[in-house]
Amino acid sequence: MRWPENKSFAFSIFDDPDSQTLAKSRVVYSFLADHGLRTTIGVWPNPADPALASDCGETCANADYVAWMQELQRRGFEIGFHNATSHTSDREHTRAGLDRFVDLFGSNPLTMSNHYHAREGIYWGPDRLSGGHRHIYNVLTRGANRNTSFGHKRGDARFWGDLCKERIRYVRNFVFGGINTLKACPDMPYHDPERAYVNYWYASSDAATLSNCLSVLSDANQDQLAQEGGACILYVHFAHGFCENGRIDPRFAEAIRRLTRRNGWFVPVHTLLDHLAARKPHTSITSAQRKALERRWLIHKARFGTS
Repeated sequence: MRWPENKSFAFSIFDDPDSQTLAKSRVVYSFLADHGLRTTIGVWPNPADPALASDCGETCANADYVAWMQELQRRGFEIGFHNATSHTSDREHTRAGLDRFVDLFGSNPLTMSNHYHAREGIYWGPDRLSGGHRHIYNVLTRGANRNTSFGHKRGDARFWGDLCKERIRYVRNFVFGGINTLKACPDMPYHDPERAYVNYWYASSDAATLSNCLSVLSDANQDQLAQEGGACILYVHFAHGFCENGRIDPRFAEAIRRLTRRNGWFVPVHTLLDHLAARKPHTSITSAQRKALERRWLIHKARFGTS
């Protein structure tokens, strides 16, 4: 893969807003900006109902938080979508959330990730998989995620698949170990004809916790990413341990400093995916490609239990 500006590799982050606070966000993103990173930040456009909320993270009901997101957008960060709010939304609330996103950030979201606790997820839980792989997933999860994903099921009050198709370009699916996301999912961004309400899927590298992130960003892994000329899209929750008492975790800070001293192309998720898509003659995966991708993820999930 050739990267723009004669860079050796590509790197981005999609940060889910779970448990995020304005104070932590200011610290983390000021640090990332100062070190030349421009990444993607997921938001919840709608306010959360306290009686339903599964998470205490900030939503766009906080005007100060919105102002900070808009400032980051002006500085080159991408604002992504993490469902309408931190709990399940019906179709009309999801539509309202997408409309509010446009009002706040000027256009429809280009990228999104499903929120685990939102039952309007698009092809989530067992519906991420096909055939026998779906059965294996249900065994691995002991059936806990059956009937938890309704966003793609026409006729359900939570259905919004047509809105997803119309208004969002990229949706995150499988999360893998290792730093080179493109090596784990060489077909991304891809369209899956069996899941037609999503235009394109992308994968991520598992950095959901601080310990996972430090492992992924080890010196050896950074060397590997550069040597392979690969691409990394980290799946993170920056609110989960990356910033405490107003300070960036020093191990994470040093890992980022080492990374940004390398010859990387540091861009938001949609920019990286647009570049990959432009270099591909075909975007739809075949049945064989789907099976291989699902199998690879199930092996990872059996070992590490990732989302």
